[in-house]
Amino acid sequence: MRCDVNQALLQDFNIGSLKSELVSTTGFRYIPDFKVLVMATLNYEQRQFFDEQGYLLVEDAVSVEQLAALREQFAAWVEESKSHQVAYGETLDGRARFDLESGHSADRPMLRRVNAPTEISNDYYQVMRDSLMTDCVADLIGPNLKFHHSKINSKLPGAATAVKWHQDFPFTPHSNDDLVTALLMVDEVTEENGPLQVLPESHRGEIYDLWHDGIFTGAVDDAVTRQCLDNAVTCTGKAGSVCLMHTRLLHGSSPNLSTRPRTLFIAVYSAEDAVPCTPNPVPSQHQGEIVRGVKTNHIRSCAFNIPSPQLPRTASFFDQQAQ
Repeated sequence: MRCDVNQALLQDFNIGSLKSELVSTTGFRYIPDFKVLVMATLNYEQRQFFDEQGYLLVEDAVSVEQLAALREQFAAWVEESKSHQVAYGETLDGRARFDLESGHSADRPMLRRVNAPTEISNDYYQVMRDSLMTDCVADLIGPNLKFHHSKINSKLPGAATAVKWHQDFPFTPHSNDDLVTALLMVDEVTEENGPLQVLPESHRGEIYDLWHDGIFTGAVDDAVTRQCLDNAVTCTGKAGSVCLMHTRLLHGSSPNLSTRPRTLFIAVYSAEDAVPCTPNPVPSQHQGEIVRGVKTNHIRSCAFNIPSPQLPRTASFFDQQAQ
Protein backbone atom coordinates (compact mmCIF):
# COMPACT_ATOMS: atom_id res chain seq x y z
CA MET A 1 0.00 0.00 0.00
CA ARG A 2 1.29 3.46 -0.88
CA CYS A 3 0.53 6.67 0.95
CA ASP A 4 0.51 9.87 -1.11
CA VAL A 5 1.82 13.12 0.34
CA ASN A 6 -0.78 15.62 1.59
CA GLN A 7 -0.40 19.33 0.94
CA ALA A 8 -0.40 21.46 4.13
CA LEU A 9 -3.40 23.78 3.96
CA LEU A 10 -4.56 26.83 5.89
CA GLN A 11 -8.22 27.30 6.67
CA ASP A 12 -10.07 30.59 6.99
CA PHE A 13 -10.59 32.00 10.46
CA ASN A 14 -14.22 32.13 11.61
CA ILE A 15 -14.53 33.77 15.02
CA GLY A 16 -18.14 32.67 15.34
CA SER A 17 -17.15 29.00 15.38
CA LEU A 18 -14.25 29.39 17.83
CA LYS A 19 -14.63 27.43 21.08
CA SER A 20 -12.26 27.22 24.01
CA GLU A 21 -10.77 23.86 23.01
CA LEU A 22 -7.03 23.55 22.46
CA VAL A 23 -7.35 22.74 18.77
CA SER A 24 -10.27 24.11 16.80
CA THR A 25 -11.43 23.08 13.36
CA THR A 26 -10.92 26.61 12.04
CA GLY A 27 -7.19 26.35 11.46
CA PHE A 28 -6.34 28.32 14.60
CA ARG A 29 -5.17 27.07 17.98
CA TYR A 30 -6.65 28.73 21.07
CA ILE A 31 -4.32 28.72 24.07
CA PRO A 32 -6.34 29.56 27.20
CA ASP A 33 -3.30 30.06 29.45
CA PHE A 34 -2.06 32.93 27.30
CA LYS A 35 -5.38 34.19 25.90
CA VAL A 36 -4.01 34.27 22.38
CA LEU A 37 -4.82 32.86 18.96
CA VAL A 38 -2.04 31.17 17.01
CA MET A 39 -2.54 30.41 13.32
CA ALA A 40 -2.26 26.66 12.74
CA THR A 41 -0.17 25.35 9.86
CA LEU A 42 -1.99 22.02 9.66
CA ASN A 43 -5.72 21.80 9.11
CA TYR A 44 -8.14 19.82 11.24
CA GLU A 45 -8.19 16.80 8.91
CA GLN A 46 -4.39 16.55 8.97
CA ARG A 47 -4.20 16.75 12.75
CA GLN A 48 -6.95 14.16 13.05
CA PHE A 49 -5.15 11.85 10.58
CA PHE A 50 -1.96 12.05 12.65
CA ASP A 51 -3.84 11.34 15.85
CA GLU A 52 -5.55 8.28 14.37
CA GLN A 53 -2.80 6.87 12.14
CA GLY A 54 0.37 7.99 13.93
CA TYR A 55 2.03 9.68 10.97
CA LEU A 56 1.45 12.47 8.46
CA LEU A 57 3.13 13.42 5.18
CA VAL A 58 3.37 17.10 4.29
CA GLU A 59 4.85 18.63 1.14
CA ASP A 60 7.07 21.73 0.97
CA ALA A 61 8.06 21.60 4.64
CA VAL A 62 11.11 23.78 3.94
CA SER A 63 11.69 26.61 1.50
CA VAL A 64 13.41 26.07 -1.84
CA GLU A 65 16.44 27.94 -0.51
CA GLN A 66 16.60 25.87 2.68
CA LEU A 67 16.38 22.61 0.75
CA ALA A 68 19.15 23.67 -1.63
CA ALA A 69 21.40 24.57 1.30
CA LEU A 70 20.81 21.20 2.98
CA ARG A 71 21.60 19.32 -0.22
CA GLU A 72 24.75 21.35 -0.86
CA GLN A 73 26.02 20.79 2.68
CA PHE A 74 25.41 17.04 2.58
CA ALA A 75 27.14 16.77 -0.81
CA ALA A 76 30.17 18.47 0.75
CA TRP A 77 30.17 15.91 3.58
CA VAL A 78 30.00 13.06 1.08
CA GLU A 79 32.98 14.54 -0.76
CA GLU A 80 34.87 14.88 2.52
CA SER A 81 34.11 11.26 3.42
CA LYS A 82 36.06 10.06 0.39
CA SER A 83 39.32 10.78 2.24
CA HIS A 84 38.34 8.52 5.18
CA GLN A 85 38.29 4.75 5.50
CA VAL A 86 36.54 4.45 8.89
CA ALA A 87 34.03 6.44 10.93
CA TYR A 88 35.46 9.84 11.85
CA GLY A 89 34.79 13.15 13.60
CA GLU A 90 33.66 13.43 17.21
CA THR A 91 30.42 14.21 19.04
CA LEU A 92 29.84 15.33 22.63
CA ASP A 93 30.10 11.79 24.00
CA GLY A 94 33.27 10.96 22.05
CA ARG A 95 31.68 8.74 19.41
CA ALA A 96 32.25 9.36 15.71
CA ARG A 97 30.07 11.98 14.02
CA PHE A 98 30.30 10.51 10.52
CA ASP A 99 29.43 6.82 10.06
CA LEU A 100 30.52 4.88 6.96
CA GLU A 101 28.86 1.77 5.61
CA SER A 102 30.91 -1.34 4.92
CA GLY A 103 32.37 -1.12 1.42
CA HIS A 104 32.88 2.64 1.54
CA SER A 105 35.62 3.95 -0.73
CA ALA A 106 36.65 7.13 -2.52
CA ASP A 107 35.21 5.74 -5.75
CA ARG A 108 31.97 4.56 -4.09
CA PRO A 109 31.29 6.67 -0.99
CA MET A 110 28.85 5.22 1.53
CA LEU A 111 28.31 7.93 4.13
CA ARG A 112 25.22 6.66 5.96
CA ARG A 113 24.95 8.72 9.16
CA VAL A 114 25.81 12.21 10.39
CA ASN A 115 25.23 12.61 14.11
CA ALA A 116 23.95 15.97 15.42
CA PRO A 117 24.36 17.89 12.15
CA THR A 118 22.82 20.98 13.78
CA GLU A 119 26.08 21.40 15.70
CA ILE A 120 28.26 21.70 12.59
CA SER A 121 25.90 23.28 10.04
CA ASN A 122 23.96 26.49 10.53
CA ASP A 123 21.71 25.49 7.60
CA TYR A 124 20.59 22.31 9.37
CA TYR A 125 20.25 24.18 12.67
CA GLN A 126 18.02 26.84 11.14
CA VAL A 127 15.77 24.27 9.46
CA MET A 128 15.43 22.46 12.79
CA ARG A 129 14.45 25.70 14.55
CA ASP A 130 12.70 27.82 11.96
CA SER A 131 10.87 26.08 9.14
CA LEU A 132 7.39 24.98 8.22
CA MET A 133 8.47 21.55 9.47
CA THR A 134 8.90 22.97 12.99
CA ASP A 135 5.53 24.70 12.79
CA CYS A 136 3.83 21.44 11.80
CA VAL A 137 5.32 19.62 14.79
CA ALA A 138 4.15 22.41 17.10
CA ASP A 139 0.63 21.97 15.73
CA LEU A 140 0.72 18.32 16.77
CA ILE A 141 2.34 18.41 20.24
CA GLY A 142 2.73 22.13 21.03
CA PRO A 143 2.28 24.96 21.67
CA ASN A 144 5.43 24.62 23.79
CA LEU A 145 7.96 22.59 21.83
CA LYS A 146 11.44 21.34 22.74
CA PHE A 147 14.26 19.92 20.58
CA HIS A 148 15.76 16.57 21.56
CA HIS A 149 18.24 15.41 18.87
CA SER A 150 18.98 15.24 15.16
CA LYS A 151 20.81 13.07 12.68
CA ILE A 152 21.07 12.39 8.97
CA ASN A 153 20.37 8.88 7.71
CA SER A 154 21.45 8.44 4.12
CA LYS A 155 21.24 5.53 1.71
CA LEU A 156 23.47 6.37 -1.20
CA PRO A 157 22.93 4.38 -4.43
CA GLY A 158 23.39 0.67 -3.84
CA ALA A 159 23.52 1.02 -0.03
CA ALA A 160 22.84 -2.32 1.63
CA THR A 161 21.77 -0.94 5.02
CA ALA A 162 18.22 -1.70 6.06
CA VAL A 163 16.49 -0.30 9.13
CA LYS A 164 14.84 -3.12 11.05
CA TRP A 165 11.36 -2.54 12.43
CA HIS A 166 11.26 -0.70 15.73
CA GLN A 167 9.67 2.16 17.67
CA ASP A 168 11.63 5.27 18.64
CA PHE A 169 10.25 5.61 22.17
CA PRO A 170 12.20 2.64 23.64
CA PHE A 171 15.40 4.39 22.47
CA THR A 172 14.41 7.76 23.97
CA PRO A 173 11.82 7.25 26.75
CA HIS A 174 10.37 10.43 28.25
CA SER A 175 7.94 11.13 31.07
CA ASN A 176 5.18 11.25 28.43
CA ASP A 177 4.99 10.16 24.79
CA ASP A 178 4.28 13.50 23.11
CA LEU A 179 7.31 13.16 20.86
CA VAL A 180 7.45 13.52 17.08
CA THR A 181 10.20 12.34 14.77
CA ALA A 182 10.30 14.61 11.72
CA LEU A 183 11.90 12.88 8.72
CA LEU A 184 12.67 15.52 6.11
CA MET A 185 13.26 14.19 2.61
CA VAL A 186 16.43 15.89 1.41
CA ASP A 187 16.19 13.75 -1.74
CA GLU A 188 13.10 12.52 -3.52
CA VAL A 189 12.00 9.28 -1.86
CA THR A 190 10.70 6.59 -4.20
CA GLU A 191 9.57 3.01 -3.75
CA GLU A 192 12.97 1.84 -5.02
CA ASN A 193 15.49 3.85 -2.98
CA GLY A 194 14.78 2.50 0.50
CA PRO A 195 11.70 4.47 1.64
CA LEU A 196 10.32 4.60 5.14
CA GLN A 197 7.56 2.08 5.86
CA VAL A 198 5.15 2.48 8.77
CA LEU A 199 2.45 0.43 10.46
CA PRO A 200 -0.57 2.74 10.82
CA GLU A 201 -2.24 2.95 14.25
CA SER A 202 0.58 1.03 15.95
CA HIS A 203 1.33 4.10 18.10
CA ARG A 204 -1.82 3.27 20.06
CA GLY A 205 -0.73 -0.24 20.91
CA GLU A 206 2.04 -2.03 22.73
CA ILE A 207 5.51 -0.59 23.35
CA TYR A 208 7.72 -3.46 22.19
CA ASP A 209 10.83 -4.76 23.88
CA LEU A 210 14.01 -4.27 21.82
CA TRP A 211 16.05 -6.60 24.06
CA HIS A 212 16.32 -10.23 22.97
CA ASP A 213 18.28 -12.94 24.80
CA GLY A 214 20.06 -10.28 26.84
CA ILE A 215 21.13 -8.28 23.79
CA PHE A 216 19.79 -4.84 22.89
CA THR A 217 19.07 -5.39 19.20
CA GLY A 218 17.21 -2.13 18.56
CA ALA A 219 14.53 -4.12 16.71
CA VAL A 220 11.27 -5.94 17.41
CA ASP A 221 11.13 -9.73 17.16
CA ASP A 222 10.47 -11.64 13.94
CA ALA A 223 6.78 -12.25 14.60
CA VAL A 224 6.07 -8.52 15.01
CA THR A 225 8.21 -7.76 11.95
CA ARG A 226 6.10 -10.11 9.81
CA GLN A 227 2.94 -8.39 11.01
CA CYS A 228 4.43 -5.02 10.12
CA LEU A 229 5.48 -6.11 6.62
CA ASP A 230 2.03 -7.56 5.91
CA ASN A 231 0.31 -4.28 6.75
CA ALA A 232 2.96 -1.64 5.95
CA VAL A 233 2.35 1.70 4.29
CA THR A 234 5.23 3.02 2.15
CA CYS A 235 5.92 6.75 2.55
CA THR A 236 7.25 8.38 -0.60
CA GLY A 237 7.46 12.03 -1.59
CA LYS A 238 9.31 14.74 -3.42
CA ALA A 239 12.38 16.40 -1.92
CA GLY A 240 11.34 18.91 0.74
CA SER A 241 8.46 16.76 2.01
CA VAL A 242 8.41 15.64 5.63
CA CYS A 243 6.99 12.58 7.35
CA LEU A 244 5.88 13.42 10.87
CA MET A 245 5.88 10.26 12.95
CA HIS A 246 4.66 9.55 16.47
CA THR A 247 7.42 8.21 18.70
CA ARG A 248 5.54 4.93 19.29
CA LEU A 249 4.80 4.17 15.64
CA LEU A 250 6.37 0.96 14.30
CA HIS A 251 8.55 1.62 11.27
CA GLY A 252 11.46 0.34 9.20
CA SER A 253 13.00 0.58 5.74
CA SER A 254 14.70 -1.60 3.13
CA PRO A 255 18.04 -1.17 1.31
CA ASN A 256 18.43 1.29 -1.56
CA LEU A 257 18.15 -0.80 -4.72
CA SER A 258 18.21 2.17 -7.08
CA THR A 259 20.78 4.50 -8.62
CA ARG A 260 19.32 7.48 -6.75
CA PRO A 261 20.25 8.63 -3.22
CA ARG A 262 17.79 8.71 -0.32
CA THR A 263 18.85 11.13 2.37
CA LEU A 264 16.71 12.05 5.40
CA PHE A 265 17.33 14.85 7.89
CA ILE A 266 15.75 13.54 11.09
CA ALA A 267 14.86 15.94 13.90
CA VAL A 268 13.21 14.71 17.09
CA TYR A 269 11.03 17.06 19.15
CA SER A 270 9.08 16.68 22.35
CA ALA A 271 6.41 18.59 24.17
CA GLU A 272 8.12 20.99 26.58
CA ASP A 273 6.73 19.11 29.59
CA ALA A 274 8.09 15.73 28.42
CA VAL A 275 11.29 15.04 30.38
CA PRO A 276 13.90 12.49 29.18
CA CYS A 277 14.17 9.37 31.35
CA THR A 278 17.51 8.18 29.94
CA PRO A 279 20.59 9.81 28.35
CA ASN A 280 20.29 11.05 24.79
CA PRO A 281 21.58 8.47 22.26
CA VAL A 282 22.61 11.36 19.99
CA PRO A 283 23.71 14.04 22.47
CA SER A 284 23.81 17.63 21.27
CA GLN A 285 24.61 21.05 22.63
CA HIS A 286 21.14 22.06 21.42
CA GLN A 287 19.22 19.44 23.41
CA GLY A 288 16.40 21.03 25.39
CA GLU A 289 16.18 24.24 23.35
CA ILE A 290 12.65 25.65 23.28
CA VAL A 291 11.87 26.10 19.59
CA ARG A 292 8.23 27.16 19.95
CA GLY A 293 6.32 28.61 22.89
CA VAL A 294 7.77 28.98 26.38
CA LYS A 295 9.39 26.99 29.17
CA THR A 296 6.81 26.07 31.81
CA ASN A 297 8.99 24.13 34.30
CA HIS A 298 6.25 21.50 34.52
CA ILE A 299 6.61 17.72 34.15
CA ARG A 300 3.73 15.70 32.69
CA SER A 301 3.75 11.92 32.86
CA CYS A 302 1.90 8.96 31.39
CA ALA A 303 1.93 5.30 32.38
CA PHE A 304 4.37 2.91 30.71
CA ASN A 305 6.78 0.18 31.78
CA ILE A 306 9.74 -0.61 29.51
CA PRO A 307 13.37 -1.69 29.95
CA SER A 308 16.06 0.96 29.69
CA PRO A 309 17.77 1.15 26.31
CA GLN A 310 21.47 0.50 25.78
CA LEU A 311 23.33 3.53 24.50
CA PRO A 312 25.15 2.94 21.20
CA ARG A 313 28.88 2.45 21.59
CA THR A 314 29.68 3.18 17.94
CA ALA A 315 28.68 5.92 15.53
CA SER A 316 25.09 4.76 15.11
CA PHE A 317 22.40 2.27 16.08
CA PHE A 318 22.94 0.41 12.80
CA ASP A 319 25.63 -1.61 14.58
CA GLN A 320 23.16 -2.47 17.36
CA GLN A 321 20.63 -3.67 14.80
CA ALA A 322 23.29 -5.75 13.04
CA GLN A 323 23.66 -7.99 16.12
